[in-house]
Amino acid sequence: MRIHEGASGYLAGLASRYGMLMALVAGLLLPLAFAPFGLAPVATLSLAALLLLWQVGSPRLAAWRGFAWGCGAFLAGLYWLYISLHVFGKAPLWLAVPLMLAVVAIMALYPALAGYLFVRVTRRGSAVALVVFFPCLWVLLEWIRGWFASGFPWLALGYSQSDTVLAGLAPIGGVYLVSFAVALSAGGLVALTVNRHALAAAGVVLLVWVAAAALEPLQYTTEKERPVKVSLVQGSVPQDKKWLPEQLGPTLELYREMTLASADSDLVIWPEAAVPALLNVAEPYLQALWQQSRVTGTDLLIGIPRRDPATGQFFNSVIALGEQRYLYDKRHLVPFGEYFPVPGFVRSWMRLMNLPYTDFAAGSRGQAPIPLAGETLAITICYEDVFGALQLPGLHQASMLVNVSNDAWFGDSIAPHQHLQIARLRALETRRPMLRATNTGISAIIGAHGQIVARTRQFQAMSLDAEIRGRQGTTPYMVLGDWLAVMLAVAGMTGVLLIERHRAV
Repeated sequence: MRIHEGASGYLAGLASRYGMLMALVAGLLLPLAFAPFGLAPVATLSLAALLLLWQVGSPRLAAWRGFAWGCGAFLAGLYWLYISLHVFGKAPLWLAVPLMLAVVAIMALYPALAGYLFVRVTRRGSAVALVVFFPCLWVLLEWIRGWFASGFPWLALGYSQSDTVLAGLAPIGGVYLVSFAVALSAGGLVALTVNRHALAAAGVVLLVWVAAAALEPLQYTTEKERPVKVSLVQGSVPQDKKWLPEQLGPTLELYREMTLASADSDLVIWPEAAVPALLNVAEPYLQALWQQSRVTGTDLLIGIPRRDPATGQFFNSVIALGEQRYLYDKRHLVPFGEYFPVPGFVRSWMRLMNLPYTDFAAGSRGQAPIPLAGETLAITICYEDVFGALQLPGLHQASMLVNVSNDAWFGDSIAPHQHLQIARLRALETRRPMLRATNTGISAIIGAHGQIVARTRQFQAMSLDAEIRGRQGTTPYMVLGDWLAVMLAVAGMTGVLLIERHRAV
């Protein structure tokens, strides 16, 4: 490593005095890269600031700085967990705040581990450490965060690039390959500051950006000839009123009227749990609606919870009413939202404290896409769409993606905007349109290149109508899933470690 002596001393001085504070501030700025702010370059700059702080100090200190950065990033980016837990989930303040902080702290352990390993095993100022080992390590840990202990891949760096040329990498290797490009850019930026091979590192970064820009226009899939007119129905029933017994009748009538107003549509989609009653209770209502829709030739997709009479298990489901009737059950449940991984005595305490304690059951992993309105729909419910690889089995049969969600749990926070951006990456990865219906917004029709074709305003009852064509074909990501990014990360890290070992001999 060759750092200008004056600059090195100045950096070391700043880092020794204010390193933790600087890391925290850099992390606090990270959410500005994501929706609704959309300042995509901030992701690279925030990460570069952390990486620069790792250029001085011990592995242990690097871990603490990574933890501070993670606390800032996830506290600023996930503060809405408090709204979900306390405001709408009715968890008491003394429980909601520690739970939110616990999630933030757990998420912050990943950049902490990244800092420790980066400083411990590499010559941190070298070009290969900055533009090979670091981005590979970062992506591997992001991927692990996406599945370990149920997984929580929110704020993966790649989502911030939905409107940059780096999004062209999504159909190749998914969101994690885009994250790799962001981390690589941060490493190249730091290399310009500290490394004598800075121009070579910058050339590698430039090559990745040029490749992404060249890949972005590629179609991979082809449009079907016949367009489908779709209507996304957003009832905007407030979350704090939705499940009141006296609200059931008005809610059902609202959705019935909005559906009849879209009788000229081929497909009408309601949000997650739009019907605030179990399927067996709402059966007469749904049967009447189905009969009416058959007269106009409109197919329906309706979010509704259900109880399996054979097993007694509850499912978060959607029911499809077309030529035939189909069911889809949510596969990836929300911990402490839809199931509670706690022992029995804790459940008894939750019951006494009037806290939720009843589990939903997870649907089968092998559920096939559902045929409706001449299309084949790959369906996800709520934050299932955060798990891109979850959708891949059978996805080649699907012509459209559908996500039904209840973002009312997030209130008027940044979370619905972040969730919409995540959905856009799913469309980019598969080069298929995404139809996204939510209870209070943001409902949206997303094109195959991740562009928003139409969207609703939040907290207003409205229907979103558009004509859209399904698509056929396969992207590389649909074949390889996340494994391309993972294998690239493992190979890159292994190569750097072998080089470092050879030099040490």
